[in-house]
Parts: sequence; structure tokens; C-alpha cells
Amino acid sequence: QVQLVESGGDLVQPGGSLRLSCAASGNFFRINTMGWYHQAPGKQRELVAAITSGTSTNYADSVKGRFTISRDDAENTVYLQMGSLKPEDTAVYYCYVRAQLRRVSTDETTYWGQGTQVTVSS
Repeated sequence: QVQLVESGGDLVQPGGSLRLSCAASGNFFRINTMGWYHQAPGKQRELVAAITSGTSTNYADSVKGRFTISRDDAENTVYLQMGSLKPEDTAVYYCYVRAQLRRVSTDETTYWGQGTQVTVSS
């Protein structure tokens, strides 16, 4: 099992910045892909950004050039640096990881954080 603890959500003015963190702990062999989704009221959950164990990254078009995803494998933590924030970035942000639980099997299990609220408003 893997537990994820998120932090960093807040109320920020348009044009501002925030940094979200998500730390993984528990019993696993390796964390592979890590990433963030967001979900605005009345909308489906959407991928914001993801980063593989080889540090390849993928971003939603709406955040390219404004958000940066990174990871610290020593701390099993993924970060989302959010800049030039817009009101439409307002959402609950959920981190996720795909974990390989055992060395003898390459099967992955996906785990989700509890969500952290980001509100962009003046």
C-alpha cells in the first residue's frame, strides 16, 4: 500500500504562483510515473502534468509554459510549480503515483492523494 500526502493548495491572486507537493510513503518497490490531475466543479478530472521515473514530462496544453512538474526520488515526492495562475486554474488538485509494489513483478498500482484546493481569485 502507498499513502500520498498533498500540501500547498491555497487562495492566490491571478498572476500569482503556488507550489504543490505530494509525498508518497508505505510499502512498495519503486514509484514509476507521478503526476497531477485537477477537477473543477461540474467538470471531469483532467491530467495536468506527469513525470516518469526517467524524468520525461507531459503537460496539458492549458498549462504548458506556466507549470513545471518535478520529482525527488530520494524523498518519493512530486512537485507542481504553478505560475502565471489564472482563474480557470481553480480546481481541486490530486496527485497520483503508479507504484511497482514488488521487485518480482512489474505490475503497477495507481494511488491517489486526497486532493488540495487551489483557488485563483482577486
